[in-house]
Amino acid sequence: MELCNRILLLPAVIALCLLGCASGNVSKVDSFQNYTLDYDSLPDAKLQKQLEELDERLRARFGIKPEETAVGMLDLHRLRLAMVRPDHMEYAASVAKVGILLAYFQLHPEAAANIDPQTRHELGLMAKASSNEMAAKYSRLLGLKQIQEVLNSQHFYDTNHGGGIWVGKHYGQSDERFGDPLGNNSHAATVRQLLRFFLLLEQGKLVSPQASKTMREIFASPDIPHEDIKFVKGLEGRNVQIIRKWGTWENWLHDSAVVTGGGRHYILVALTKNPRGDEYLVELARAVDDLLLSD
Repeated sequence: MELCNRILLLPAVIALCLLGCASGNVSKVDSFQNYTLDYDSLPDAKLQKQLEELDERLRARFGIKPEETAVGMLDLHRLRLAMVRPDHMEYAASVAKVGILLAYFQLHPEAAANIDPQTRHELGLMAKASSNEMAAKYSRLLGLKQIQEVLNSQHFYDTNHGGGIWVGKHYGQSDERFGDPLGNNSHAATVRQLLRFFLLLEQGKLVSPQASKTMREIFASPDIPHEDIKFVKGLEGRNVQIIRKWGTWENWLHDSAVVTGGGRHYILVALTKNPRGDEYLVELARAVDDLLLSD
């Protein structure tokens, strides 16, 4: 009789296990969708220590001063955050082009589900190949003031917290310029706000779910090859998908990316101001990916 009772209970036990697994997956999705990155967000203690040690080791290797790097990462699987100098604003070079992309979809909401092929390709050239010509075309179309109003309205720039993402000049030759209030940069960014930009993109919360999906497709643009530098060079051969926005101007050498594949899903951002910044970025990408693979 006891054996029969156990057999009869088995389907219920299996059902409870399956329900628990499903509930756990739903809970993970809910946690990801509800996660917010703001100025009160706490780092994961272990990951923070690892990132600080990694930054220190790479700076020593390449002769880079502490004030010449800012770096952050967000493990999207386990929602673990780590940042070094996250609110230190730097001249952003082409990284600030993310602001033009965001503003285009904010000011043209109809494009989210109905973007014409030429516009999609041109925005892809701006976002992935970092075309100054395309960036200037769309910043002139939208207007610099209007672009920054979009960024400000979504709290990507805050004078009370070190600044953030700023687009105050057309890329390439232009007489029109207005610098950011804190640093007078024509283009600017912070690690925190770039992490937040890509987090919202992954959550489908930039403008709308459909707009986020379309922007993500534009970053991916499979018809446009990656520039094999910085994070992409560091992650070569690792069977991961990368969407990113990098920037280079003189000694300002930056990269920001979402990396997906092989059980990893994370955002990595680093801003450097040093001639050896690109070497730092290559090795940083490798080391962070190794860290998440082994964790």
